[in-house]
Amino acid sequence: MTLLTGVGPRPVDAKGGGAERRDRRRALPYLLLLPGAAWLFLFFVVPTIQLGATSLYDPSGSVTAGYAMTWEFSNYPDAIEYAWPQIVRSFGYAAIATVIGIVIGYPLAYAIAQKAGRWKNVLLVCVVAPMFTSFLVRTLAWKTILSDNGWLVGFLRDIGLLGDDGRLLATPAAVILGLTYNFLPFLVLPLYASLERLDYRLLEAAGDLYASPTRTFVKVTLPLSMPGLVAGTLLFFIPAVGDYINAALLGNTNTNMVGNVVNSAFLSRQEPPQGAALSFLLMAIILVIVFTYVRRSGTDEVV
Repeated sequence: MTLLTGVGPRPVDAKGGGAERRDRRRALPYLLLLPGAAWLFLFFVVPTIQLGATSLYDPSGSVTAGYAMTWEFSNYPDAIEYAWPQIVRSFGYAAIATVIGIVIGYPLAYAIAQKAGRWKNVLLVCVVAPMFTSFLVRTLAWKTILSDNGWLVGFLRDIGLLGDDGRLLATPAAVILGLTYNFLPFLVLPLYASLERLDYRLLEAAGDLYASPTRTFVKVTLPLSMPGLVAGTLLFFIPAVGDYINAALLGNTNTNMVGNVVNSAFLSRQEPPQGAALSFLLMAIILVIVFTYVRRSGTDEVV
């Protein structure tokens, strides 16, 4: 039969070599993931575990004498009782800044994606360029702009929007403005990515079917750009909640956010268990909000 067909049995070693090559190909993706997985484990998982352990230390300890692991779950309700105004304020400021960011960022992203033409790359550079400067330097620049002797306050006083003793610095408005400015690029870029892929012929088809511009936006543009909007609002909202630089430089003691309390607990008041408990609480609340928001937004695709 072998002589008639001209096909002999496959060599055993060749078959084994093919299986070995297939196994190597299957293992290659996992090997490529190892450096990233090791990085995440060392610099994310391990610190998170350590932070969780710190949140359960005996709060009566000290940095010099050390802390005992007593599984003090009471640190969590104690932390909420101590910092609940700052927690509420943080989410309130971040939510307001996110809404303002959407109002500013959506038209900007749409204009760059659909109307900018040859100026598209220039406008994108203008959006990203402030991020080339230190976050701290940008916030200090806003402190100068909003100062009582600055040109902006002087102009608002001249046109009557601020009284003679009115001010912008050290107010909630200044903190929200700083959050909006510093995190706006994180919202614009995902929105641009979604809107840039939008097929303009769909908008023309909606117009041919006598849809008004408003109805076209609600029924066509907004649903198709929803993945970018979801991603952008999350990238804006999450760091804004945990921020403390804007509240420290542009606000006052009455505008402190939860990040300021955490920073103070670790560095000033020397109370690591409280700071760790607040950090874990903040993470838990943000995770609940993120999962709820993504599910309610009606999209599983996040750019």
